[in-house]
Amino acid sequence: MTLLDVDNINGYYGESHIIQDVSMSVDDGEITALLGRNGAGKTSTLRCISGATPPDVRSGAIQFDGTDITNDPPEDIAVRGISLVPEERRVFTDLTVAENLHLADTVRNKSNTWRRKLDFRDEGMSANEIYEYFPRLDERRSQKAGTLSGGEQQMLAIARALHQSTDLLMLDEPYEGLAPQIIESVENAIRRISEDGTTILLVEQNAVAAMKIADRCYVLDRGQVVFEGPAEELQQDQETRDKYLGV
Repeated sequence: MTLLDVDNINGYYGESHIIQDVSMSVDDGEITALLGRNGAGKTSTLRCISGATPPDVRSGAIQFDGTDITNDPPEDIAVRGISLVPEERRVFTDLTVAENLHLADTVRNKSNTWRRKLDFRDEGMSANEIYEYFPRLDERRSQKAGTLSGGEQQMLAIARALHQSTDLLMLDEPYEGLAPQIIESVENAIRRISEDGTTILLVEQNAVAAMKIADRCYVLDRGQVVFEGPAEELQQDQETRDKYLGV
């Protein structure tokens, strides 16, 4: 079953046409990787899906779980079950791990004004469930986020998204700046989260690491899809990897 369907979207920053006729789909329960060199349009595609502007989607359509969400406000899209973990992580550095997770409760609070026209969703994962994925966070729940390592902050950013009602988890460069052993820890957590039923759309420049855990891959170049197919097919397509990924 297709959970996310992106159909021929065109996104603009002002008059700059940066997302060009992009189509892709993400099936329920799978890990889909969106790959490409720096500046290929990967993050901009996630922003189009999440409703963040710019870019502006001027044509095409985005459907989530059968509902057209094209150009909906980002807060409405989040409530529908799409969570974006941005490249910058954006944890609250002066708050503890536990307090960062507690903030996510406000998104699912029925008094929030952006829930005015939407059906309330079930709650996200509990803190204890999240700590099973990230035992390091459990050990550091009273520690301020600003004192965590880069890998631990990435774990916290993912954890905060899962604490909301998340059907589709979009991860923007989760491995950036992490040591190999920390990448492995985050990678294992992503696998477990997927196995437990959360659908994942992964944007990553570390194509080798992304292909290890992805079911399907899309490759972008200059805002256009230049490859789509199973991860195994991309792993064996050395010409495409050399030309568009440099691996």
